[in-house]
Amino acid sequence: MRLQMKVHNYPGYLFVFCGLDGSGKTTQIELLEEFFQRIDMPAYITKQPTDTVRSSPIFRNYMDSPDHSMYDYRALSLLCASDRVQHTNRDIVPKISQGRVVISDRYFYSCLANLRARGYVKDRWICEVSSFVPKPDIAFFMDVEVDIAISRIQSQENGKNRYIDIELQYRLREQYLEIAQENGGVVIDGNQSVEDSFQKICSRVMQKICKTADGR
Repeated sequence: MRLQMKVHNYPGYLFVFCGLDGSGKTTQIELLEEFFQRIDMPAYITKQPTDTVRSSPIFRNYMDSPDHSMYDYRALSLLCASDRVQHTNRDIVPKISQGRVVISDRYFYSCLANLRARGYVKDRWICEVSSFVPKPDIAFFMDVEVDIAISRIQSQENGKNRYIDIELQYRLREQYLEIAQENGGVVIDGNQSVEDSFQKICSRVMQKICKTADGR
């Protein structure tokens, strides 16, 4: 499914990172932030969904428990989509309209990946909702083997006892790769070294920045 996002004609830049937890998004975002700092283009770092949604009972239920009988996942997906529209248009757009660089940890693609990975493959409403947010300059999809992603999560202090739906992770990885292909995303092999991944990311970012406004 190709999302029908708005054409991005703002003077700033929007770079987003999607992928499994443990795929290396945070590390690459931090490196990209440092890079922009060095070239005197300080970036604004943000994430989706926002903490308001992340702390909600329905979100925490799906993240922390195998029992989801209390909630309908479509309801959570609608909540997250709503949060992304609000956050994008009231937080991200004002900044890129001022010419700033914005880097987001996850974006609307994650909504679609989770929806499809949980079996809602025929839901078309998400495509319509996506028309209210701008298409990023580049959407990076960090791809890593599921077992590696899980081991990274569990090696962290706050991830040792975290509930992980392993089968869902396999479906999510498949969906992220499909969505990247359908929507012009850039897949980065997270199994390679951090340095090699960042070189590829930085190269694509600089290619975009060096283009003229007419070439967006």
